[in-house]
Amino acid sequence: MEILKKASIKIFLNYVETPQFLAVSILCKLDYHLITCEGFKFLKACTHNKEKSFTKQRRQAMLLMVLGSVLISFTGLIIRDMDTAGAFQINLYRGLSLSGTTFIILFWYYRASAINKILEVGRPGVAAGSLLALAGICLIQSITTTTVANTLFICGSIPFITALLAWIFLNEKISKPTLFTMAVAGSGVGLMMFSGLGLNSIYGPLMALVTAISFSGYAVLLRKNKNIEMLPCLLISGLIMSAFCLLLLLGDIRISWPDLVKCVLLGSFVTLIPNSLFIHASKYLLAAELTLFMLLEFALGPLWVWFVINEIPSHWTLVGGTVIIFAVIIFVFYEIK
Repeated sequence: MEILKKASIKIFLNYVETPQFLAVSILCKLDYHLITCEGFKFLKACTHNKEKSFTKQRRQAMLLMVLGSVLISFTGLIIRDMDTAGAFQINLYRGLSLSGTTFIILFWYYRASAINKILEVGRPGVAAGSLLALAGICLIQSITTTTVANTLFICGSIPFITALLAWIFLNEKISKPTLFTMAVAGSGVGLMMFSGLGLNSIYGPLMALVTAISFSGYAVLLRKNKNIEMLPCLLISGLIMSAFCLLLLLGDIRISWPDLVKCVLLGSFVTLIPNSLFIHASKYLLAAELTLFMLLEFALGPLWVWFVINEIPSHWTLVGGTVIIFAVIIFVFYEIK
């Protein structure tokens, strides 16, 4: 009887919804009712298990994103603690350590096929790596020319820019609450820019805005190519970042040993680990969901600098940041209710 059931299920899976299904079941002298009942039960069980597994993976991805956001929130504090290293020097050594550590991980995991894995990312990987490099360069430029709070609060618009790009390129629908939240967050970004204009330092806020747009594009590319191993794009990003900064520095690459250690810390840990978790989570979370968790980074970053270095954000930065944070809090509570 058990063999008969297995045969029924096999025939059901191969021939259901085809004109030959009824004929095959008669020729094999199998009970039609048994075939359909057992087959649908089997499919239902498989679907349920698959959904349960995917839900578990989504939850794990969310926890990993929280962990990564907390870790990367220390970026501003580490940069502020540099002794003499400039923005391009920081990115030079940060990029080298990022690409070097990524290659070691790829070689350790894939051994002889590591080079093939790097080449397999193709144009999407190069594009993603380029956007991540641009975001990294502009982020350091922003942090070193304006307050950390100003930079990170403007970067708080990333989830909403990502949602818009994902809707355009991935057809991931944007709900009305999301559109409303994006509009409110945009007003907060405007207040940040107003703060920069008042200080005659539009460069820093502008670089933060370029960072937000570049990283949003990076997130959308990861989602679009979620079936490809995109870890090598971190190596590509580090190389592009280092090469660009090396050209601009014109040989002025000497920094103190403490600064070098902090740059390696930034590249090999504070940048690599969160971005690796981000790439993994992109397989299970929507583009807007991915970047939504980054708001934890933007909320914590200014606090570390305020508490440790006593860098107090400006009035308009606080107002704009508050607008963004409350918009996100209301949005999150609306979505999970």
